[in-house]
Amino acid sequence: MFRFDITEILISLPGIVIGLAFHEFAHALMSDRLGDPTPRSQGRLTLSPLPHIDPIGFFMLIFMGFGWARPVQINTKYYKKPRRDSILVSAAGPFTNLIIAAVFVVFARLFLTSGLPYNLRTNIAISVLAIFDNAIWINIILFIFNLLPVPPLDGFHIVSNLIPLRHYKVIYVLERYGSIILIILILTGATSSIISKPAQFIYDSLFKLFSL
Repeated sequence: MFRFDITEILISLPGIVIGLAFHEFAHALMSDRLGDPTPRSQGRLTLSPLPHIDPIGFFMLIFMGFGWARPVQINTKYYKKPRRDSILVSAAGPFTNLIIAAVFVVFARLFLTSGLPYNLRTNIAISVLAIFDNAIWINIILFIFNLLPVPPLDGFHIVSNLIPLRHYKVIYVLERYGSIILIILILTGATSSIISKPAQFIYDSLFKLFSL
């Protein structure tokens, strides 16, 4: 459903931009460290969001609630252990989002305990907390969503490198129809149902973990 709430968009924007940029940078950095020069040669070894953002995917994410970034291109021929290293590269993005969510939990905790909210105008303090909270939720959702074992998500690349090679036909079929499956899951709300409870659990756990 199309949405245009300028306040909601501005509050969500930092979490979305940071989440996407760090996610793709993590893929690029991991692949680079494993010997693949491709991400570096294509200018993806940066935290600047510009090389990582796909304009259409970014527009969809802001106004439709789902979207995508520009995937980092890799070349597995440079890896010493292609299957293992491919798993590490795929996992780097989502787990970076989880770390970012934890960092924003710490920011929120420090902000609340610093006394700053009492020295700021109420609407400013609420806006700052809303930005932190949105960033936490967005990055938790990016973490879980990208680990779903559906092409072209990172979770599929992890699972496909764990499955014995003799089952390549199953992988081939999933790759061929994966995008269609993913669109159906999103449009039917299945992804929201799958993600909601784990996301709430992680959100609550992070605040308990970093309670001050």
